[in-house]
Amino acid sequence: MSEHIHLTPLDRISVTDAAAWHQVVAASMAHDLPGVPPPGPGQIHAQLTKPTLDSHRLTWLATGADRVPVGVAGLRLFTSPGRDHLAELELHVDPAHRRQGTGSRLLSAVVAACRTEDRRSLIVEAPADSPGEAFCERWKFRLALALDHLILRFDEVDEDKVRRLGDAEHPGYRLTGWTGTVPDDLAAAFAAAKNAMNDMPVGDLDYGSVDWDADRVRAMAQVIADRGDTLLTIAAVHDDGTMAGYTEILLPQGAPPRAQQYDTVVVPAHRGHGLGLWLKAAMVQRLRAEHPGVVEVETDNAEDNVHMLAVNRELAFRSYRRTREFQLDLPTA
Repeated sequence: MSEHIHLTPLDRISVTDAAAWHQVVAASMAHDLPGVPPPGPGQIHAQLTKPTLDSHRLTWLATGADRVPVGVAGLRLFTSPGRDHLAELELHVDPAHRRQGTGSRLLSAVVAACRTEDRRSLIVEAPADSPGEAFCERWKFRLALALDHLILRFDEVDEDKVRRLGDAEHPGYRLTGWTGTVPDDLAAAFAAAKNAMNDMPVGDLDYGSVDWDADRVRAMAQVIADRGDTLLTIAAVHDDGTMAGYTEILLPQGAPPRAQQYDTVVVPAHRGHGLGLWLKAAMVQRLRAEHPGVVEVETDNAEDNVHMLAVNRELAFRSYRRTREFQLDLPTA
């Protein structure tokens, strides 16, 4: 039972700690998210040891009486103005060791840390209809956002359609792309376009806002590179030099076959011209040409983000799972 569970705050992550973390996460995901590739050991090690942008991380490892790892919790504490009220939780318990109070012990440690750090909002994601969702409901988290996860499998793509969409003319706009850090001559325009993410649908999450500038977009790219991941970007630039929109794809370290969609944004002043579909079709073409080992892309959208869901489905993205974002509202001093 829970009295046999030992919690250890991990101030410095050793190779052994990272391996234990990976063991728990892989077992948890295999049970709760069959068909979703778990992060590899190298990805976990990088996640736990590399700096994050405008945040810091607290971590806990739960072990049983025999010191076998049974649960983990990671708490990301945001520090930038506009989000310094917010904390984000990742919590996993090995299915073989559930119903022994491990998750509750970990959550209690997390909530205590949030209060020490004066956080009013704790958010966590759980697969729909999963033990994680039931755990959140039991501990009085409130449902704040519903997400639809979609997969684009390249063997199901209509190549002619993607080529037609990606090569289409959009008078007044041109496409440009880069890998990693944005070129200096586009950095300010890219930051301005990034700020359009502040109007994305977030349901009832107390998510705050982010103020992007050229230095921050460079710093974000460096954080991703330091983790060993690769970030691909394609942007639509207007004739007046403003960036009208962009789409980003993350290639996790180790070259797995599934890429992850990051942001796709069309700036409000440039919406209604089909730029989102143009950008995403062009990115599919780029992936096929430059990264033949990638065979599918995963993305997620708020279930009420009707426009972006329509764009994705036009490209043959198909729904394959759902998640829920929960929030625990904490009293502050």
